[in-house]
Amino acid sequence: MPVKAYKNLEFINSPDARIIRIISEFLEPQSRFNRLKIKDTIVFFGSARFVDRKTALKMYNEIKKLDPKKVKDFPERLRKSQIALEMSKYYEDAVQLSKMLTEWSLSLPSDGRRFVVCTGGGPGIMEAANKGAKLAKGKSIGLNISIPTEQYVNKYVDEELSFEFHYFFMRKFWLVYLAKALVIFPGGFGTMDELMEVLTLSQTGKISKKMAVIIYGTDYWNKVINFDAMVEHGCIDKKDTKIFTYCDTPEQAFNELKNFLTKNYL
Repeated sequence: MPVKAYKNLEFINSPDARIIRIISEFLEPQSRFNRLKIKDTIVFFGSARFVDRKTALKMYNEIKKLDPKKVKDFPERLRKSQIALEMSKYYEDAVQLSKMLTEWSLSLPSDGRRFVVCTGGGPGIMEAANKGAKLAKGKSIGLNISIPTEQYVNKYVDEELSFEFHYFFMRKFWLVYLAKALVIFPGGFGTMDELMEVLTLSQTGKISKKMAVIIYGTDYWNKVINFDAMVEHGCIDKKDTKIFTYCDTPEQAFNELKNFLTKNYL
């Protein structure tokens, strides 16, 4: 007996059915978000490589115990462990900020879930933000992507709000579509890609809603991106730098977000 087209896995996984797979990555999350009454989100971006302070301190202490004369690359390993310990600050800050935002969100009167913490679902800053929401006894979303390294669903994502994407652009769509605020912690290529895409969409008016963009960690980002130089060379306007706000503590970021969201969405 012939197999129905939608049950034919060879066809569904073929290039001819790519549009069906793309539409599925739009409709299935939409269906779940509607069913679970997720009204909007606060999205955390940042490096997948950062670890919590306890883990970083353990790694650093283990390397310090080694005999430098017997370990050929000791200076490099020690330097990397020192950097990991330094950057673990951002992991802990993400946990604290997410917890504060989730506790505030849970206190709001609503017939749906407001300002739910959402991440890419993986390790590092993503894990930290999902962990903070969990500590506050709130829901958190993980929009995972299938790539060869670094990316796995962290244990703090709610099972019912855990998603696995194949297409980067569909994942990006869902990261931004429900978002009323973005918090960008220090990160690498992926974080910069997400940051620049959001800034471009805001600058060009493709994002028409009011959306807070918090760039977290002034020292790091000023070393990595020189927005003033872009203004100086006429590549962006001075007003374009008003799209985002720098923050350096969980308390500062929380107050910025709370005031923005209260003013524009409550």
